Amino acid sequence: MLRQSVVPRADRAEKLEAQGLSFHARDGYWKEDVCYRFNSREIEVIEAATGELHGMCIAALKVAIEKERLGQLAIPQAFWDPIAASLKRNDFSLYGRFDLAYDGNNAPKMLEYNADTPTSLLESAVCQWFWLKDKFPAADQFNSIHERLIARWRQLPGAGLIHLASVNDNEEDWACTTYLVDTVIQAGRAAKHLYMEEIGWDPPLSSYVDVQGVAIENLFKLYPWEWLMREEFAAYLTQSRTRLIEPMWKAALSCKGLLPILWEIFPNHPNLLPAYFEQGRLSAYAKKPLYSREGANIELYANNECLFKAEGPYGSQGHIYQALQSLPCFDGHYPVIGSWVIDGQSAGMCIREDSAAVTTNTSNFVPHYFVN
Repeated sequence: MLRQSVVPRADRAEKLEAQGLSFHARDGYWKEDVCYRFNSREIEVIEAATGELHGMCIAALKVAIEKERLGQLAIPQAFWDPIAASLKRNDFSLYGRFDLAYDGNNAPKMLEYNADTPTSLLESAVCQWFWLKDKFPAADQFNSIHERLIARWRQLPGAGLIHLASVNDNEEDWACTTYLVDTVIQAGRAAKHLYMEEIGWDPPLSSYVDVQGVAIENLFKLYPWEWLMREEFAAYLTQSRTRLIEPMWKAALSCKGLLPILWEIFPNHPNLLPAYFEQGRLSAYAKKPLYSREGANIELYANNECLFKAEGPYGSQGHIYQALQSLPCFDGHYPVIGSWVIDGQSAGMCIREDSAAVTTNTSNFVPHYFVN
């Protein structure tokens, strides 16, 4: 694994915008004057760790359900039984993304699992793939994301319209959801984009409906479950005939409170970091909200000294304490591997890097390739 300087494509802006990445220049988000190079062994290590971690997370979720510990994950009690039922039915799930610390030598370490609402999907599946074809056509990339998404949509039961919703006035979420609309259409299914703010409830239909009053049979929502459970329409979630994607069991899987439970049942696993619900056992640690996005409200400590503190709106639901993991440093930059999971299987990766030790919404997206 190495960070490599490379000449950017002269027409990169036009190509990225044609591919749908409208915000590529914002804060220098898309970065292609460098890339990361891997060998095939390193890719195999990431792929294997991702598959194993997903299975372990499912096992930890089952423990949380069986031991009635969903309250530790800040999940309202009204949803404990529905989450258990959702997992038992194996309700349809599309995708998720692990954040891993990896230096090419030591075992990848799980930082967290965004199993509910991960973004950076378009740039991972499409934009970096076409970058590879332009810059390193003889090389390969750990990336079967696009094909796997299409294949997974074809497995969705029924033949009804699939609505895909994002929040209004969020360009990144809109780009991600619009890309997913395209994958649905390529899978041979009908798709329609809408905004979360446009969704209503129709009591006679026992269904959520769009602005035309059409019952929503399938709803992909780029909107986190921990918010949804506290919305005005939350009372109808367990009554609704609408299939939500991601399913309800992903609400618990995406909570950082799963990290201490993982450490309890898989102690000293090479892909895990020690994690606890209370502080006192670790001299160096990351204090993380149970739910947060893009590195917000994460604090790093060593020997009772705060090394880093990110501002943000999260943390009121509680925190966990995870052993501090030093990220690899390449030329003053700290990369985090985003390892994608589609239908429970490892499907590819992306890299976000920053000059700080915590990845935020302003961190750069950097493409990768690998050689045998």
